[in-house]
Amino acid sequence: MYVVMNELHVPKEGRENVSGRFAESAERMKQVPGCLDFMFLDPADDDNYQVVLTKWESEDDYKAWVDSRAFRESHKKRRENLDKSPTSGNKVYEYKATHHL
Repeated sequence: MYVVMNELHVPKEGRENVSGRFAESAERMKQVPGCLDFMFLDPADDDNYQVVLTKWESEDDYKAWVDSRAFRESHKKRRENLDKSPTSGNKVYEYKATHHL
């Protein structure tokens, strides 16, 4: 299993906007080959971040998604409206799950 965590840096006032955009992604991710799970996480405190956590059958499945037309289309709106995005940055973490249920 391969796990990817995208930490989005979002001020508190922008969280609802970002959460709404990712709500549309949840259903679409069910159709992505190799995607086992998709979660959008809001912080339990006032930290300025939100997290997108995905689980994949393999690293190759994740890389295929990132290189796909569907990925580019799903991020097109954000790229076109970069100046209006409440997200001030992000950091992606990738893990190979060596122990899991």
